[in-house]
Amino acid sequence: MTKLEREAMANCASGARSLGRDAWERLWANRMARTGGVLFFGITLLCLFGPFFSPHSHETTQLAYGAQPPSATHWFGTDDLGRDLLVRTLIGGRISIGVGFAATAVALIIGVAYGMIAGYYGRRIEAVMMRFVDMLYALPFTIIVILLTVLLGRSILLIFLAIGAVEWLTMARIVRGQTKALRRQTFVDAAIVSGAPTRHILQRHILPNLLSPVIVFTTLTIPAVILLESVISFLGLGVQPPMSSWGILINEGAVKLDIYPWMLIFPALFFSLTIFALNFVGDGLRDALDPKDST
Repeated sequence: MTKLEREAMANCASGARSLGRDAWERLWANRMARTGGVLFFGITLLCLFGPFFSPHSHETTQLAYGAQPPSATHWFGTDDLGRDLLVRTLIGGRISIGVGFAATAVALIIGVAYGMIAGYYGRRIEAVMMRFVDMLYALPFTIIVILLTVLLGRSILLIFLAIGAVEWLTMARIVRGQTKALRRQTFVDAAIVSGAPTRHILQRHILPNLLSPVIVFTTLTIPAVILLESVISFLGLGVQPPMSSWGILINEGAVKLDIYPWMLIFPALFFSLTIFALNFVGDGLRDALDPKDST
């Protein structure tokens, strides 16, 4: 390697670090994004490690004790089976956040790859691929997930895959539209003329410019996935007792809202704070990673 090549590589690496540093500084300067990130990080840590420090178990039932309002012994009260609601809420957070991120990751991989291919090649390939997406859109998502869950089983891993397998459609449409716009840009034409392979163009020129819309839509997909998981669990096809999720707890609390309002308030509060935090972080990341602001 010549000295000139080494200097060019060093300059490229320095530029990449500079862009990353600038994006991080813009993100951290956004007060709402910073607050949302800290809040979500705190909720996640609390759900992961909080149950280990509690004297109560989410599996222990006390039928004679019954549903009790919040107290010094049970900070969030207990449900109608005498189980500590704080521990159940934290355990439910593990399931809900885990399903949200894992299923969204599956949808992200499928949707981005599918949308980039359709948008880049265009014409007949795009027409066939997007008509397939339109056909899947005509089917009810919830029923598809239920059928996949029944066929594949009820394990948490299979729930991730089943939900992710139907949540990629909108992502594919968004990525396809953005890719078609990028495909007409001069820097893509220059890469094609220079003889760069298609895989290189998609990875180095198209994908980095898709970060902003992909991140924004990802923050909307995570809560949608959490809600879909709650529907499946409510129907008895998802998380099985004694495990729980925020969706299950919210459904249980909504039924008994007039009698035991605390059974709905605390799980709904955790769920709402998580959704708001993710939206704030997504908005901040969109602004920080916007290529138009990267100078």
